[in-house]
Amino acid sequence: MRAVLSKAPGGPETLVVEEVLDPRPQKGEVVIDVKAIGVNFPDTLIIEDKYQFKPQRPFSPGGEVAGVVEAVGEGVTGIRKGDRVIAVPGWGGMVERLAVPAASVMKIPDGMDFETAAALVMTYGTSYYALKDRAQLKAGETLLVLGAAGGVGVAAVELGKAMGARVVAAASTNDKVQFALEAGADTGLIYPSGKMDKAAQKELSGELKLASGRDGPDVVYDAVGGDYCEPALRSMDWNGRYLVVGFPAGIPALPLNLTLLKSVSVIGVFWGAAVMRDPAAHAANMGELLAFWKDGKIKPRVSRTYPLERAHEAIKALGDRSVMGKVVVTIAE
Repeated sequence: MRAVLSKAPGGPETLVVEEVLDPRPQKGEVVIDVKAIGVNFPDTLIIEDKYQFKPQRPFSPGGEVAGVVEAVGEGVTGIRKGDRVIAVPGWGGMVERLAVPAASVMKIPDGMDFETAAALVMTYGTSYYALKDRAQLKAGETLLVLGAAGGVGVAAVELGKAMGARVVAAASTNDKVQFALEAGADTGLIYPSGKMDKAAQKELSGELKLASGRDGPDVVYDAVGGDYCEPALRSMDWNGRYLVVGFPAGIPALPLNLTLLKSVSVIGVFWGAAVMRDPAAHAANMGELLAFWKDGKIKPRVSRTYPLERAHEAIKALGDRSVMGKVVVTIAE
């Protein structure tokens, strides 16, 4: 079978597609005939050894897959050959066939295609865990989403609306803001691209507060980091909750005096670790997300697809921050 492999640390251009041995299911495992692979920001980091996990090389990136069960190992119950399933291996998914623990797979609902299934779990799982479990977002509160057109960002927009919040979408271009508004955001604003001096940060803080209402946002969902952190923090309401989700613009130095003055809580969001620590809570969240999808309250937005042999281009596009919504790698029949 074909597999996308990282053989040495580096950018997407270092990835190669090679033939490797087909997997066989061990006890408690199933083998999935992969149809679609969701591309996520950790894929850009893990191939450069910049992610929290550093798998032994050679390895394949690809943290979430959708496909059809091809083989079932000893002791597996509840999953049969031919079932359409989603799996979140963390890495290893950019392959034609993949062995995973049967306990970790989830059946794809009727009516959901493979591309949508591959775009659902990591982005919506991260954002729902952030908003529901970490921030405890309440109906009627104001949610400010930074990076609102990215995969996790637009998921946060949709979920914020589904949870009854007023959603302010912030992004770097008009097209990205419009994309978030089409996903359900109540209002939006364009923030500057690149580095900002203190004057520009102060101006942005005022704009964020104005867009969020008189008192500022109750919850900030920050999937960007960098120079956008301090302005967003300054804009917040009393007893606000600041969600730390990702740092594509760089890891910011947080002025902790601002958290004291506004009684703001800064809350880390590490969804992958939370899933491993509390699989029951994750399963409950996924059930609620599938109910949201069935009711039409969320809709994974796949803006680009790439074949397996161009998976490096998919990861590069995500790393360049030129993507709106989700990128998916597909495997032809």
